[in-house]
Amino acid sequence: MRAITKLLLFPFVMTAVVWAGEPVLYEVSGEKFEGYAEKGRDGSPLILLVHDWDGLTEYEVKRAGMLADIGYSVFCADLFGVGIRPTEIADRRKCTTMLSEDRPKMRALMQGALDAAKAQGLNVGNCVAMGYCFGGTAVLEFARSGAELKGWATFHGGLGLPDGQDYSKVSGEFLVMHSIQDGMAPFSGLAEGLETAGVGAQLICYSDAPHGWTVFGSDRYREDADKQSWLLFLQFLNDVLKK
Repeated sequence: MRAITKLLLFPFVMTAVVWAGEPVLYEVSGEKFEGYAEKGRDGSPLILLVHDWDGLTEYEVKRAGMLADIGYSVFCADLFGVGIRPTEIADRRKCTTMLSEDRPKMRALMQGALDAAKAQGLNVGNCVAMGYCFGGTAVLEFARSGAELKGWATFHGGLGLPDGQDYSKVSGEFLVMHSIQDGMAPFSGLAEGLETAGVGAQLICYSDAPHGWTVFGSDRYREDADKQSWLLFLQFLNDVLKK
């Protein structure tokens, strides 16, 4: 197992990513996807990590490594498909819009990623799903489907509630980390929905944090908000998962 000191002293800048895990090819409804797995010890708690709107890239791999450093297994989902890692804004918007307009497919892809993690021998019965930006949208969608995970965490994710949906079927604990600059209306609506559902939730909103504040090396990156939200997330994992 990697040393915990590596995580605690992590400088929170983007450096070269070492792929210590392995790519995982899997299929959902006949479509091919390429996830990424970091396997801890047998039975270790699992984090299902969901990418933002540019697909599964080195950013998610780096975050997976940070979690593996402290003993978690991680499976990074692929919601776009093998080789689909859009770099242009128009292409990113196309990929995310297609799934946002087909919520059943989004749920199926999330379940497919979880099934792929299970096929790798990872502990899906002791699991938290977490996502960045569009990945946060997918995490909340999966939660509303009634999937029975221990917890759900989002970083600057999309919080809007599609027509005809609510949080009546959710289970597990929620940690939602948002930005004031992303707007408070969906944040308030989410809070009301989770309160009505009677589930445990922490909803945190950061100031001076533009959308995407966790993205190392970008002009949106905010070190203070990144550190605070990451440490809060680690405490959340410690609270809801069985070690």
